Amino acid sequence: MFVIIGVVTLLVGIVGGYLMEHGNLSVLWQPAEVVIIGGAALGAFFIMAPIKMVKAVFKSVAGVLKPSSLNKETCIELLVLLNGLFRKIRKEGLLALEADVNDPQAIESFREFKRVLANHHLMNFICDNFKVIISTNMSHYELDSLMDLDIEATHAEEALPASLVTKVADSLPALGIVAAVLGVVLTMGKISEPPEVLGHHIGAALVGTFLGILASYGFVGPIATNIELKVQEEGALFTLVKTAIVSSVSGAAPQTAVEFGRRAIPGSVRPSIAELEDAIKQWNPKA
Repeated sequence: MFVIIGVVTLLVGIVGGYLMEHGNLSVLWQPAEVVIIGGAALGAFFIMAPIKMVKAVFKSVAGVLKPSSLNKETCIELLVLLNGLFRKIRKEGLLALEADVNDPQAIESFREFKRVLANHHLMNFICDNFKVIISTNMSHYELDSLMDLDIEATHAEEALPASLVTKVADSLPALGIVAAVLGVVLTMGKISEPPEVLGHHIGAALVGTFLGILASYGFVGPIATNIELKVQEEGALFTLVKTAIVSSVSGAAPQTAVEFGRRAIPGSVRPSIAELEDAIKQWNPKA
């Protein structure tokens, strides 16, 4: 929602200011300049990125319109889920989790955690690490290092789309100049025309520079930043899981392990102890 508000505000500010100076909007409507800049930017993007990353970038750009995955409700749900897993381990042993982590979508008790289940990367991270705990005798120090490595590799991969979109944004002002130069070349072919005609063509050529800079700093650059911030928010959920699981493996009680996880949540979305306790009691009245 805020992305749409930002786009509308940006356009109203630019167009409104232009009209306040009695500008002619028809001069800004230059489809040929848009084709040159947009086509060149898209072509350069296809040259720099393999097909796998092209798909990832388009998916990330579409995700800009989606709400953030890091919110208080998701954090509470994740903590309640982890609390349930830790309590099950404490009561029934590690092997009791084997069926759960092998196919969480099929486990009835997991289906109420819709936000967590919808995040496939996060669920795979949880299940993979519990499988390691079940099948190996790994210490919590080793598990901590292993999970850090996993988070780092995942973060590096998910940060690539933002980096590629930033490179496209950096190229747009130069591509705007290319469109402007082509417009000047066309104008020079009409040098014998009256000043009014020449002025119109020169103005149309300069619109190319304007569009390239606007697209770079007004749209594509902010989209890259938005993607980057979403990756960082996603990483906070992984850190929450890592902190809680490592604490549990080191011997902490379920309530203590979950509290370690809660403290890993950024303060702006961190649930209070009371909120978390209420959520746990609603899920498990005997807790």
